Amino acid sequence: MLTLNFTKFPVLETERLILREHQLSDANNLFAMRTNETVMRYIDRERPKDLLEIKTFITTFNEGFENGDNLAWVIARKEDPANMIGSIGYWRTDFANHRAEIGYMLHPDYWRQGIISEALKKTIDFGFQDMNLHTIKANINVENDASRQILLKHGFVKEALFRQDYYFRGQFLDSEIYGLLNPNH
Repeated sequence: MLTLNFTKFPVLETERLILREHQLSDANNLFAMRTNETVMRYIDRERPKDLLEIKTFITTFNEGFENGDNLAWVIARKEDPANMIGSIGYWRTDFANHRAEIGYMLHPDYWRQGIISEALKKTIDFGFQDMNLHTIKANINVENDASRQILLKHGFVKEALFRQDYYFRGQFLDSEIYGLLNPNH
């Protein structure tokens, strides 16, 4: 069975980015992103009401890591590591089947600069090599073509279309599921 037992939070680096643990000092930036309708357009989750809710969310992220349930990174530029510009991570870990769902978001000021692609490549490699995942999946809103394109670029394959499987804000929404198999298994 899969386990996520790291002695300390795994900080990852790419050419331009540092992927680090969430800190309470990230609350303002995370709140700004999670209440920005441009960022959240295709992320069908309730918006936080206040900073306290975001701070609780960050604490939950960190407890999830400590409990071995999930792994979520802040995306920051190397030249400004304290400034959160996005997030990426693994949730809904299916330990028995060595699967986890990946999700990501990025502040619009940094869109179309290859940042999510760079972070995604690093976290995929980490997921397969260090976490020993067999499958990484992604669940996207069917209207989110940018996310679809980045998943396809990184080798994900569309596995399913679930029609009206998700109820959000008074309507039933469709979901597209993408999967990526560990090439080393």
